[in-house]
Amino acid sequence: MTEPVAGPSGPGTVVIELGADVGALILFMPSAMDGREIEISRDDDPGARRTHSQVRQRHVAAVTKYAAVYPSLRAGQYTIWRDEHHPAATAVIAGGQVTSCRWPA
Repeated sequence: MTEPVAGPSGPGTVVIELGADVGALILFMPSAMDGREIEISRDDDPGARRTHSQVRQRHVAAVTKYAAVYPSLRAGQYTIWRDEHHPAATAVIAGGQVTSCRWPA
């Protein structure tokens, strides 16, 4: 089964709900990663399933950025995976906040 490929997103097309123990992650990526699925997982629950998001063009004001957006994440530390076995980075999600980070070079 294949999933449809989403096109670029514009301002206001991503809805992020935040709460006391719920935050979100915006992972900024190089343009060469457009279309890739990037997985993340909570560090304190090693048996949990990973979640993924597709890197997409994000049109903001007069610029185009590339990012994967992870809404509705429980607060805590997450591993961002380069591939199935190799971590690329970590991010700490705080409740009520949007955390942003960049893909490591």
